[in-house]
Amino acid sequence: MNLKDIVREIKTFEGLTRKYAIKDIIKKFDFDFEDYEFDIIVDYGDDAAAIGIDDKTAILLAADGIWGKLLEADAWWAGYCSVLVNCMDIAAMGGRCLGMTNIISIKDKDICKKVLDGVKDGIKKFGVPMVGGHTHPDAQCNVLDVAITGIAKRNYLLRSDSAKVGDKIVFAYDLDGRIYKSFLLNWDTTTMKPKKLIKAQLNAMVDIAENKLANSCKDISNPGAIGTLGMLLEVSKKGGIVDITKIPKPEDIDLVHWLKVYPGSGFVFTTKEENIKELKNILEDVNITAEVCGEVKKERKLYITNGNEKELVFDFEKEHICGC
Repeated sequence: MNLKDIVREIKTFEGLTRKYAIKDIIKKFDFDFEDYEFDIIVDYGDDAAAIGIDDKTAILLAADGIWGKLLEADAWWAGYCSVLVNCMDIAAMGGRCLGMTNIISIKDKDICKKVLDGVKDGIKKFGVPMVGGHTHPDAQCNVLDVAITGIAKRNYLLRSDSAKVGDKIVFAYDLDGRIYKSFLLNWDTTTMKPKKLIKAQLNAMVDIAENKLANSCKDISNPGAIGTLGMLLEVSKKGGIVDITKIPKPEDIDLVHWLKVYPGSGFVFTTKEENIKELKNILEDVNITAEVCGEVKKERKLYITNGNEKELVFDFEKEHICGC
């Protein structure tokens, strides 16, 4: 497939286009910082909001609604992923997870049971408690939403909006996994792994943050690899170029499909060149493969290349993904 066709696949992918509506939501809100007792350090456009509660500590707040297509395809997996995605949002900020709450809407009790079984198994795997929430027992459809709270050192956050011109773009994945049997856009790397390794992967992100080994970071989510990088560059008011042939991937998966996949443990970083070796060492120690795939540029355009040609994916002077 040529680069123009790959760009078309990326830009029409539902995992990405669903993000466009965010702009219409956030423009309804603004902050008068004098109204609030605590410091709002990070708000829209990142994996989690960060609220400074003192001069050393930040509370991290995130929430995810589980995609209806996923819940319909496999209710147990939807419940399990509701824990996974929230834990990864906190990890991507360099934080430690504290606890979760949920809202569950029930139309079909059998589906609800499978969802809750998945949530329970996710709690066991990731070691983060579900401490409260709300139940709609008479809803018109089945819906699951989960919110998570974490904690981090406020001066050592991994943020999406802090990429620097000249940073190297590093994609990192746990490649030891499998396409999930009933939802082909998910790469499962956790259900078969010991809890000790999962915890070590989450803690590796804290190490990266507290050693200041990355200027920016985002966990690779529903918009896929290039879409997630695009969101990071958009809020950083930067651009970049990525050689998609250098992005780590399993040998037996088509590249275009891989660019759309939500990986169990996958992140994109931007970092100074002198930090790359230590960054990669920390990740490789927990079974995550990291490779330099591109560079952050001043011009607010994101290009992909195959090593010979390049093609524009996003021009952030003219278009948006999330509009943050």
